[in-house]
Order: sequence, then C-alpha cells, then structure tokens
Amino acid sequence: MTHTIIDVALARQFGLSEAEYAKVLEIMGRVPSLTELGIFSVMWSEHCSYKSSRVWLKTLPTTAPWVIHGPGENAGVVDIGEGLAAIFKMESHNHPSFIEPFQGAATGVGGILRDVFTMGARPIANMNALRFGDPRLPVTKRVVDGVVRGIGGYGNCVGVPTVGGETNFHPSYNGNPLVNAMTVGIAAQDRIFLSAAAGIGNPVVYVGSKTGRDGIHGATMASAEFGADSEEKRPTVQVGDPFIEKLLIEACLELMATDAIVAIQDMGAAGLTSSSVEMAGKGGVGIELDLDAVPQRETGMSAYEMMLSESQERMLMVLRPDRADMAAAIFEKWDLDFAVIGHITDTGRIIVRHQGRVEADIALDPLAEAAPLYHRPYELTPRPAPLGAVPDPVGLGPALLTLIGSPDLCSRAWIWDQYDATVGGQTVKRPGAADAAIVRIEGSQRALAMTTDCTPRYCLADPEAGGAQAVAEAWRNITATGAKPLAITDNMNFGNPEKPVVMGQFVGAIKGMSAACRALDFPVVSGNVSLYNETEGQSILPTPAIGAIGVIEDAARAVGLALQPGLDLVVIGATTGELGQSLWLREVCGRQDGAPPLVDLAAERRHGDFVRRLIEQGKIAACHDVADGGLLVAVAEMALAGMTGAHLFPSAEGAKFWFGEDQSRYVLAVPHAAPVLAEAAQAGIPAAHIGSAGSSRLTLPDGNSISLNEIKASHEAFFAEWFA
Repeated sequence: MTHTIIDVALARQFGLSEAEYAKVLEIMGRVPSLTELGIFSVMWSEHCSYKSSRVWLKTLPTTAPWVIHGPGENAGVVDIGEGLAAIFKMESHNHPSFIEPFQGAATGVGGILRDVFTMGARPIANMNALRFGDPRLPVTKRVVDGVVRGIGGYGNCVGVPTVGGETNFHPSYNGNPLVNAMTVGIAAQDRIFLSAAAGIGNPVVYVGSKTGRDGIHGATMASAEFGADSEEKRPTVQVGDPFIEKLLIEACLELMATDAIVAIQDMGAAGLTSSSVEMAGKGGVGIELDLDAVPQRETGMSAYEMMLSESQERMLMVLRPDRADMAAAIFEKWDLDFAVIGHITDTGRIIVRHQGRVEADIALDPLAEAAPLYHRPYELTPRPAPLGAVPDPVGLGPALLTLIGSPDLCSRAWIWDQYDATVGGQTVKRPGAADAAIVRIEGSQRALAMTTDCTPRYCLADPEAGGAQAVAEAWRNITATGAKPLAITDNMNFGNPEKPVVMGQFVGAIKGMSAACRALDFPVVSGNVSLYNETEGQSILPTPAIGAIGVIEDAARAVGLALQPGLDLVVIGATTGELGQSLWLREVCGRQDGAPPLVDLAAERRHGDFVRRLIEQGKIAACHDVADGGLLVAVAEMALAGMTGAHLFPSAEGAKFWFGEDQSRYVLAVPHAAPVLAEAAQAGIPAAHIGSAGSSRLTLPDGNSISLNEIKASHEAFFAEWFA
C-alpha cells in the first residue's frame, strides 16, 4: 500500500471522476495520501453524499407538529404521545445481497438496527421490502433463499421480531435484487441521542466488535452498477454477528441511561471515516484519531484499511471525560471492546495518525461543503395512453386462481415462517393478519402500526403516479387497521442517474411522493437513496419503497382482514375498472401496458378518514385495502385469512370491475351494511354492498363458486413447490 501511485487513474478506481479528483487536489493543495483519497472517495460517493439526489430530496415535506427530528439524523423521530417517540428508518443493502445473499441481508438488518438504537431507542420491530428476479432462474432461487435466511437469522438471534414486509418478482431484478430493511424503535422523548460532536478535548471512544478488512469500499461498490465481474466483489461484503449486536444494544442502552454520552454514531457505510467525519462536521469541531488504539482482529492493517473497513457491530461515541471509566466498565461487563481512539479539537480538521505518522489531515468544511452536487439532466416519463378494451380470455374463477397463486400474490408463509414475529411478546397482528403489522408499546394500551409498500410496475409506466401511489397505499394500509398514519421513511432504489431517463424516473417519483405526503399529512422523516442498481447496463424497475408507521390508541381495537361468518361486505370507493399495468393484465393476458391507475389524493384522504372513524367507533369487524389484483383478490384474501367463505351478489360486471386496480378503496366486513351505507352517503363517499361472509366456498358474481380449499391450495403452491 505504501508504494501505491496516487493519481487520477486510482481516483477513478475509487469511484471519483476526473473533475472530482481535481477538486480534491484543489482542496488539499497537494496530492493526497492513500488514506486521504480513500476518505474523499467514500464521503463523496453517491451512497454517502447523495450527490445526484440531494437537490430533489430537499423538495419533500419533512415537518409536522409531531415530527421531532426529520432527515439528517441517523433515523427519523416522531412524537407518539405519553412522552414517547418512535424512531425509524429504512435502508438498502442491495448490491451486497446479490454477491453474498445471506451476509448481505443479515448485515443490512444489523445496520438499520444500529441506526435506530444509536438514537436511544429500543428496537421493537423489523420489516423489509424485497425484490427478486425471474423465479425461473436458478440464481433467483439462490438469492431468495440466502436473503430470507439472512434476515431471519440476524433478527431472530438479536431478539427483535420481524413483523412484516413485501416481496415481489420481476426480471429487471435478475442481477440486482433489492433488500430494503426497516427498523422501528421506541425511546423517551427526553432521552434521544444525536450525532453532533461537542466539547473540545472530550474523548472519542470506539465500542463493539474489532475492526477487520471486510467491507472495504462497500460504500463505493454501492455507488456503481454491476458488470460481469460482480461475483469478484465478495471482499466488499461485510460479515455480521447478531449475538455481538444484541450485547451492543444492551450496553449502549445501559450507558444511555446515564449522562455520559455527548454524541454517538453508528459505524455504517464507510465505517470509521463516515462516523468521525459526520460527527465532527455536524458539531463544527475537529477530530483527531490514533489508529494504533483501534481494536483489530487482523494483523498489519494499514490506516487506509482501518478508516474504510465496514466491519459490523461498531459504534463511535464522544463521552464526557469524567464518565469514560464508568463507560469502560459497562462495555467490559458486556464483553465488548472499548477504546479511547482520539479526542475532539477546535481545528475543524480530521487528523488521523498511525504508527507515529500523520496518514490524513483534511479540513472538514470543504470535505462536506465542496462535496459534489449534481443537477443531472432528466427526461420525465410521458404518461402512457389509457388502456383500451381488453377481452377476458378465461373468466372470473380461473383468473382468480391464477392471480392468487402468482409469485406476486401467493402466500408468503414460507418467508414469514423463517422469521420470529413474536419475540418480545408485544406483536398484536402477525404477518398476513392485517394490512399493517401491529406491535404494542410495552406498558401501554397503545400500539404502533407499520408497513412497507411500493408498486414498481406503476412507477415504470408513470413515475409520478407510481410515487404518489406508493405513499397512498402505505397510508391506506396503516388506516385499514384503525391506526392514525404519522410519517414515512423511504428507500429510493433506481438505476444509473447519469442516464436522463433514469433521472427522470427519480424526479417523477419524488414529485408524486411529495404531493401525496402533503395531501395526507404524512411527512418524510428519514430515508436512503440507492442508485446505480443496474447490471451490464440494464436498470431495475424504479422502486421508491415506502416504510410507514402510525399509532393506535387501543391495540385491542386494531382491525385485521379475516372474515367471520354472518358479516356483510361493503366496498368503499368508486370502481371504474382501471386495468392498465394491472396484475390481471400481466398474469392472465400476458400484457404490460396502459396507464397505471390514477391516484385521487383528495378522495384517498376522505375515504381513509371515513374508514378510520368507523373503526374507532367499533363498527368494522375486518378491513382490507384493495390493491394488486383488484376487488375479487381482496375478498379472496379476506376469506383465506379467516378460512370463511363469501357469497358475492350476482353481477353482470366482468373482469374489468373485479380485477381493476382503482385506488382509494377498502373492503369492509361489518355486522350490517345498511348503517354503513347510510353514513357513507351522508359523507358523500361511494359505497356498495357486494355480498356476505359464510360457508366454505367463495361464490362469484357470475354464479360460479370455488371451494376455499382450492383457493388455499393455489395460494400456497408457489413457494412450497419452488423449495420442495
């Protein structure tokens, strides 16, 4: 390493452009050392600096009376009452999960857990949003198996329940799956910890696991598209240890109960570099590090390797000097490394020493303020022409069985069964039981609702409509349980932003999300951008995944989706039969065209507020939003959840009505339809009585019927046969 030639060619290998390297030379006034070049390359990577997306992210609404901390901290923080705050975020581990699916997914879970407990929250739930390639390819099966085992293995071992998520398949993800992990935690509002360093002379402390060579340049890899050599990038994937993470959570929370911590930061992407640079930069101070003091599990590590390592289960803290011994005792008790590796200065610089030499000496202000900010050229996606008439090739019954058994709609039990959804004892609604997971706040009647949502095929056809729909569906899923939606976190997964078409998809999605967040009072409080999700020039579908939370005053009143005999079925919202980009069109007709459904945000708000009010009044026994597959699929899913059949009234309406994916709709199961219809009419909300629950069959509106056992067999076949 000491003989490496530092030049523009090396800078390019590190992910910096020629112009960016020229800027480094201008800031430094000299050729940087290898360690300095490494620091610039990771801090200016797309993954860490958001250089292509910052200008658009700033247009998202991020404030509300209940938002305590929005974007800019490790995670978002919202007021949930009773002096408590929910702290949550979603983040990607896409590239590592293709190269090494088990470790890529596992360390994604570990990283998002640290983002949350870094702020003083005890994690109460994990979720995920997963996208995989064509199920017919052996590589897809390998990736699905490894990712699911990685998520389950890490979450189960660390003792945080995995309570839900979503899984989709599409050939665009063949070489680039998406693994978006979300964690929700709870903290006292007066015990929230931030990352801005302060106090000249205060000790900088390293805690957790030892540093190794795993994950070096992981942030850079996450900022580049894959080529034919992606398999050779295994050394850039980190290795996780959930048992160490559990010890780290408990040790940090114990220390957080004292007054020892001035600032704290997870060592995530870019490891020691990003944590030290961000803490000092936010605090407007300087920082000096002595790498000889860093706990190491490999011999002969250079300064460059230690600063860029992404070894897992590590944190950086600034402590009060008089509390360092007490802190050391806590971490020793939990059998974790604890080392004072530096101190805070008033120089405004990061200075890194190793073996008696200064390996890096960089002014922090220009490192942050001169970071590239690009206004990338973009081409907005034109909205497709509306879909014309489409003949129904098979009829309602066969289409329903095809849809309910398709990879995008089939039972996820094979996945959920590998996750411990109830560890901790506070899970009220397990995966599949409701439109959002419900987790009780310990010691309270109240609970949090949480969900992840996105429909990438809509986003490809019309990014603005797709972005709005992703937010609206998350809001709808929270609402369908009776919870009040509070805020979202996002994970913006897109291809190469240097391509105007891809950048246009990003811009369109942001515009749609922004409009929906404003209309629904649903601010963005945290998030992550993952770009360059391409393999050999082929981009993934634009996937702005939304994670959302809400609060419900009484967990016992949370509503699930299971039918019970004797209930009436009422659909809220108008049905015009929007089949463009629908799953029926794709799975039954073999087509992917037309405009996606329009999202009427005013109607979304009216319908959701109405449904939530009925739930609060105890008038709804079950509720399910109408989404992929349309109205008939929604009813079938409710029937399967309760293993109770339904009789749908005879109707001349065909596939367009029953499989169209019109938005802003809910199916309600209520004791009596008439009072609900009367209230809806008074509120000016479209509503219709469509049938009743009971028996062991689903009677279709065309007069045919299917046994629940046949629907269940179709629903459960895909994963069972795939992994037989």
